[in-house]
This record gives sequence, C-alpha cells and structure tokens, in this order.
Amino acid sequence: LAALARAAVAWEQVAPLFKAGAGREEAAPFAPSVQHDATSPVLQARQLAFRHRGAPAPVLHGVDLAIAPGDRLLLQGASGGGKSTLAALLTGLRRPDHGLLLLAGLDRPTLGAQWHRLATEAPQFHDNHVLAGTLAFNLLLGHTGPVDETTLADATALCEALGLGELLARMPAGLQQQVGETGWQLSHGEKSRLFLARALLQRAPLTVLDESFGALDPPTLARCLQATLAHTNALVVVAHP
Repeated sequence: LAALARAAVAWEQVAPLFKAGAGREEAAPFAPSVQHDATSPVLQARQLAFRHRGAPAPVLHGVDLAIAPGDRLLLQGASGGGKSTLAALLTGLRRPDHGLLLLAGLDRPTLGAQWHRLATEAPQFHDNHVLAGTLAFNLLLGHTGPVDETTLADATALCEALGLGELLARMPAGLQQQVGETGWQLSHGEKSRLFLARALLQRAPLTVLDESFGALDPPTLARCLQATLAHTNALVVVAHP
C-alpha cells in the first residue's frame, strides 16, 4: 500500500510531462518581429490582477509596468508578496485574471506559444531541474534551431564567464558529460549557475531571474551578475530584501 501511494504521488507529479505532447500548440497568425528601438517597450502591463484558486484576495491587483530594451529591474519583497506570481505572468506561465499584458506590442492570443521564446525565466531553485543527459543538453533546453559547433562554443564561453570553467575542465567529456541522477553530480552552486546559463542562452528580449543568485558566494555572485548584464537585453531580477 505504501508503494502504491508513492507511485500515485509520483504519477501526479510527472503526468503533465507525458500529457504535454497531446496538447494543441497555440497557433500564432504570423511570426511577429521582436526588433525594438530605444523607445519601444519590450513589455507593457496595465492594471494586472491575479488571484490564486481558493484565495480570499488577489495576490496582485492594479499592476502597471513598462519594460524597455536595456532596462534592469530589481523586484524585492517579503515571501508571499506576489514576486514569483508576477514573474510567472510576465513569462506566460500564468495568465492574469484582469488587465492588459503586451509583449513586443502583442498580446498572448496573437503570440501564442511564441510568448515563451520572447520572455524566458530561470525559476526558483526548487522549481528547476537537472535532467538525466549531457551538460550540453541541460544548457540548451530552450535553444531553438540546430545545435552546431558555434552554439556549443557559445555555451562554453558563457559557462566560463559564470565561473564554471573549472567544472568543465574536471569533466572528462566536457559539455558532453552525463549529468543528473545517473551522471556527474553537481553542487548546489553549480546547479544554480547551470539554471542561470540555461536562461541566458535563450537570448530572449526579456529575461526574468527568480532567486537565481541566492546560493552564490559574494565573489561568484559578482562574476555572475557581470555575465548576466552582458548577456541580457531587458532583465528582471526577483530577490528577497
């Protein structure tokens, strides 16, 4: 009975992965342009509101926000204040109950699934995962197009900028080293930088980092911040005060 209960809990957690392929992708009527000038916002929000199911009051209400190319925003607040919920709205993981949200001047029905290619997020550590596969596979999960030598060289350069060069040097197979439960075991800080690199390598117009720097020591944090600023267009960093 205990084994059956554990199996039921495990299936409840992984079932969305097995069912995802059966879902119909939202079709966009055309491929939108994501080129912006210095005065054109990457994202605009007007009077956004969101209430969690069963909650007595909305966690977000009347949110107005405009993010332009090159903006760097720091969002701080206590736990439960709605920081991660707002991050999920901006990146399309949740949909607002009310209000207007535009990315590259277009709404969600127009962009469809392309929303996630224009706004990417590194979620909190417990919501991110190292999958059983190569380090390159884990780094380039969100990459579109073929993975060639140039792509791998770009991933290697970013890893070195984030302070993972020593890790690559220790790995016998480098980027092709198997990692995850059945492969090379990464430390907490190494996983944090892997998740950060995964988001940065998508080169999205908007990047949202949710508690991505909490596990890093001060010298590594300074190095990762420098690399992040160099590899992002518009950036939103969510952190505790």
